[in-house]
Amino acid sequence: MPKMIVSIDGVVIKEVQLTKERTTLGRRPYNDIVIDNLAVSGEHAVIHMNEQESDVEVEDLGSTNGTYVNGKAVKRQVLRNGDTVEVGKYKIRFLNDAEAENYEKTMIFKPGMVPPPIAPRPAPAAPAPAASAQAAPTAAIRVLSGAAAGREVALTKVVTTIGKPGVAVASITRRHHGYVLAHVEGPDTPLYNGAHIGMEPVPLHNGDRLELAGTIMQFIQG
Repeated sequence: MPKMIVSIDGVVIKEVQLTKERTTLGRRPYNDIVIDNLAVSGEHAVIHMNEQESDVEVEDLGSTNGTYVNGKAVKRQVLRNGDTVEVGKYKIRFLNDAEAENYEKTMIFKPGMVPPPIAPRPAPAAPAPAASAQAAPTAAIRVLSGAAAGREVALTKVVTTIGKPGVAVASITRRHHGYVLAHVEGPDTPLYNGAHIGMEPVPLHNGDRLELAGTIMQFIQG
């Protein structure tokens, strides 16, 4: 089934399956794909799909800043597998094949939601000395508040996004020297050990406390 992968600065924000003949995109909350950013018009663009899912087109709805496909401004354009639609600073990749993409879905916290428990960690095999010097230790996020308190979610991907899309989203990125936290979306930056972070990524250490979209979490690394 065709789908759109929405990202900003390389961080995936949301994944939307195309199930209707007409899928709208814009800043207003009634759109099928909502991007809450001032560079995006209230009704920015629409994605058309025929019943056979063989033809998918994107059409700009007279937006202020335009709609781009692979860097070129378009009014209406047929989308091919792998094409990138750009609205404002957001990139929306169109996928229409059976190959699974290695994207990390956003970990969304909602009232009453319990994220899946962290999988048991197998006993690690003895790594080669050169490899162990480069690999970052395994890490997880432990939820400390709400109905999901006590649960852990493993940070298994290079980039993991947490929060509520359209409200507050942050990313945790694995680097050679460890993990860093960065603000992605929303008016308020995450709280890091009780203080708001700036626009630059901050390094994470075992035991650091994070708060985002009303949920308190703890970074665990071992």
